[in-house]
Amino acid sequence: MLAPRPSDDLHAIELLGRVRYGRLATSMRALPFLAVARHLVIEGRVVLRMHRGLGYHESCDGSVIAYGADNFNSRTDRAPDDAEELWSVQFTGPAEIVHPTADQRELFGAGPAEVNGETFDPVFLRLDPHVVQMHILSFDASQ
Repeated sequence: MLAPRPSDDLHAIELLGRVRYGRLATSMRALPFLAVARHLVIEGRVVLRMHRGLGYHESCDGSVIAYGADNFNSRTDRAPDDAEELWSVQFTGPAEIVHPTADQRELFGAGPAEVNGETFDPVFLRLDPHVVQMHILSFDASQ
């Protein structure tokens, strides 16, 4: 397997900035799970905002996690044309609970009012990406 080029990592970070939410993957009590999170890139690291009430952040703190996002749902039901690309990015590395500054928290924007009927209580994780993967699906309109 070829090692990713730094320019690929930068492109993946740039793509991540095009969407607001993604999916965190890790395990909890030896079982895999996915959780939705809001993300920002701050100082080269992916910072995630989740709901504290679910307790997922506790399983992630100090563990290796994966975080992925894509633009698959931003397309209509029609087939993409040659000018459109579908993409997905994934970042894997250790995560830790962090306390962003007030200015950084403001960059996340408003959170949901509720999660599963509970008042949204934000908690933040910082993912230090050690492995970056990017997949781009390009379409040829002539086919």
